[in-house]
Amino acid sequence: MRVLMFGWEFPPHITGGLGTACYGLTRGLSHVEDLDVLFVVPKAYGDEDQETMELVGANNISVRQRKIDFRKFKKEMEYIEVDTHIIPYVDPEDYWKLTRKKVEGEKKIVHTNDEGKIDFSGKYGANLLEEIANYGLVANVIAQDNEFDVIHAHDWLAYPAGIAAKEASGKPLVVHVHATDFDRSGGSVNPTVYEIEKRGLEAADKVITVSNLTRNIVIEKYGIPAEKVVTVYNALDPKVATTSLPIKKGTDEKIVTFLGRITMQKGPEYFIEAAYKVLQKMDNVRFVMAGSGDMMEKMIRRAAELKITDKFHFTGFLKGEEVFSMLRISDLYVMPSVSEPFGISPLEAMQSNVPVLISYQSGVAEILDHAIKTNFWDIDAMADAMYGVLKYPSLSNMFIKHGKSEVESLKWEDSALRVKNVYDSVI
Repeated sequence: MRVLMFGWEFPPHITGGLGTACYGLTRGLSHVEDLDVLFVVPKAYGDEDQETMELVGANNISVRQRKIDFRKFKKEMEYIEVDTHIIPYVDPEDYWKLTRKKVEGEKKIVHTNDEGKIDFSGKYGANLLEEIANYGLVANVIAQDNEFDVIHAHDWLAYPAGIAAKEASGKPLVVHVHATDFDRSGGSVNPTVYEIEKRGLEAADKVITVSNLTRNIVIEKYGIPAEKVVTVYNALDPKVATTSLPIKKGTDEKIVTFLGRITMQKGPEYFIEAAYKVLQKMDNVRFVMAGSGDMMEKMIRRAAELKITDKFHFTGFLKGEEVFSMLRISDLYVMPSVSEPFGISPLEAMQSNVPVLISYQSGVAEILDHAIKTNFWDIDAMADAMYGVLKYPSLSNMFIKHGKSEVESLKWEDSALRVKNVYDSVI
């Protein structure tokens, strides 16, 4: 079986959970007998890990003198080429910038370079919608030129590419929902993004969601038949948490860490309010908010209003080994997400011997037994949980011991077998 898979990023050029999940899944699928993956991204840099699959950049595919009805194709893609204020799924740095400006979306003739190829930035910049449309156009060409049995498209950025490949080849399409705009926006969905998501979900022969939480959103908010939607949980790459950087805590105080985009979806304000309550009861603790996002300035101001800035640190966006260095000096990891489709970072924390506190409103809460869980809005319960783990070493050690054992049993190979079953069902 050969899989034509569309994503938006791939290691080492990743800016969030989507690229990490795609990497883990392709590694898992490499263990499935007689299954090959051709993974497509908008822009290939040449240094991607291709040990387990073949990777193609849309920026390297010539579209000149091809049998494509540009007028028909552009008409079908017009719905994503409109002026809109759009917030992409991942990329903490660009996410913050994009909330402050409008995305350009004029309808343009497709421009190619001297080799007949379309240039892609592969980022989440101001021309994101145009790149999504162009990605779909190149997907049409790739589908004509390659043999494969099934198409797999990851998240809304790649849904139009998946649809284009299906129309060109007639092969079945599986779309993988890592998040919806209901998660990213807190319910105030962007109509353009919603329309792209809905078209992708409707065009798919099967839909994979990363949790039952997300599955319910797909069924209820997008009107997709329940029998069409299958949950396959993410897992963790055992090599992810390796780091050679030395541990240097620099303080005898306990450290509680929030690590993620500082946006409404992640619930940073609840973390700060709970931190304030903990500091009323104990002094030997520091709180870290690691990340960037459109709510960062507001969170800094709130910490100042509560007069806890001497105990609160904002590190900015961390990446690569910086993430694991931060986790290794942490005594507790907190993810108070308002709506989290899955959440790989708690698994990385548990793998790094850190107890975790997560919200019931996260998909990962469905599969973890040795994690503390509260509602994102229950600041008192969150503060009590923080205090208990920090105050009582035996409680902390219990979560560390059993949490690490639990998370190490979550393997991408198992998730890949479930995805393979989905492929079999549509072929």
